[in-house]
Amino acid sequence: MDLDVLLQATKKQLKPERFEHTLRVVDTAVELAKRFGADPPKAKIASILHDYCKFWSREQLTQWIKRCQLPLDLLEYHKEIWHAPVGAEVAREEFGIVDEDILQSIRSHTVGRPGMSTLEKVVYLADYIEPGRRFPGVDEVRRLAEIDLDVAVLQAMDNTILFLQSQQQPIYPLAIAARDELKRMLSGKRLREESV
Repeated sequence: MDLDVLLQATKKQLKPERFEHTLRVVDTAVELAKRFGADPPKAKIASILHDYCKFWSREQLTQWIKRCQLPLDLLEYHKEIWHAPVGAEVAREEFGIVDEDILQSIRSHTVGRPGMSTLEKVVYLADYIEPGRRFPGVDEVRRLAEIDLDVAVLQAMDNTILFLQSQQQPIYPLAIAARDELKRMLSGKRLREESV
């Protein structure tokens, strides 16, 4: 996979500031991948392509959602989440990426999903904490990302859900399911550690 080809193709799709964000996500994802045992080259590919469709029109995204038989309930939620599942399909069709972990990492970087792999969590978190991000709570998640991937991802998910609730935005069900599964997993882990 020629990373320069992916970078140049992505650069053509994005506004300059969003492309700069993408480059920061790539660097952050590679660092997190090394820290938490994911594959850095896969993290790089997924991160380069994660926002590929970010500025596509509602019509273009809708066409891909329907043509690729993605869940139609996506259309009932904010357009901001559509570019992730569409981006995975574009990565497969236009760039020939068949590695399912890379595709899932692109697909789930906005809302997450139950059963996320380490690579998916790395890309999700890198998108959230890259150094250009400035919003309440991000520094705490950055601190957690130095220590525990799952705890950091859970905090990022909690923050996102609370923000959407404060804006009276509907929350895509996969986001709730992903957060709840991670909460249960971490709670079980704590109980096991306490009983030792």
